[in-house]
Amino acid sequence: MVFARRKVRIRAKVAGTAERPRLAVFKSHKYLYAQVINDDKGFTLVSADTRKAKAPKPVEKAAELGGEIAKKALAAKITKVVFDRGGYLYTGKIKVVADAARAAGLEF
Repeated sequence: MVFARRKVRIRAKVAGTAERPRLAVFKSHKYLYAQVINDDKGFTLVSADTRKAKAPKPVEKAAELGGEIAKKALAAKITKVVFDRGGYLYTGKIKVVADAARAAGLEF
């Protein structure tokens, strides 16, 4: 219940526009997914996941995901995003994805 309330509270404040789309992160039990979303029009601009990641450890897969989503976003001429952590705490894999995306050139 706490997770669901936290997610609703975050989404009430975070919205992606054409100028600054939303970088949303989802964490399943096995994989991580990231999408760059334009909420004004309601569609996904760029997406990436860790299903085919080469890294052996989950944290390394998260870093790979952050770099990949940033590379795809920059190729689509997206440089500034709003980070949506999806209700997850900003630690561990979520923080690694954000840091890797920043290091690869995205601005939050």
